[in-house]
Amino acid sequence: MLAIGKKVPSSTVRNEHGEDVSLTDHLGKWIVLYFYPKDDTPGCTKEACSFRNIHAEMEQLGAVVIGVSKDSPEAHRKFVEKYRLNFPLWSDEEHRLIDAFGAWGERSMYGRKYMGTLRSTFIIDPEGKVGHLWEKVTPAMHGEEVLAKLKALMT
Repeated sequence: MLAIGKKVPSSTVRNEHGEDVSLTDHLGKWIVLYFYPKDDTPGCTKEACSFRNIHAEMEQLGAVVIGVSKDSPEAHRKFVEKYRLNFPLWSDEEHRLIDAFGAWGERSMYGRKYMGTLRSTFIIDPEGKVGHLWEKVTPAMHGEEVLAKLKALMT
């Protein structure tokens, strides 16, 4: 995982509308960048909805929330519409950004091991450095946890 204090890498990926986007588009603001395995799965839906529910408070702080997975822009668009998500989802199908942050690695489900996106979250400061990170996330209340940490970092 990319360590606290390190400058964040920037790769161009696509948003849910298929448009090219990059972290450099948001420098100068606080960024909450979270990586998740797959759209419309139970844990990922809980996590996305937790960020949706606190999004207005994040905006009031001047922060942006961005979710990243290797799902396609079309899958993201459907996920956004189904759950009325109010923040962008980025498609990193070749996992360039996911790799650069160290969020790609061995996972395990039902005893089967495979490579995939590791559920993790980074708070990035306005200068583009990692201010805080979570390498393991409990999805349901994660948005509130991130909001509290962001407030603490901003004071």
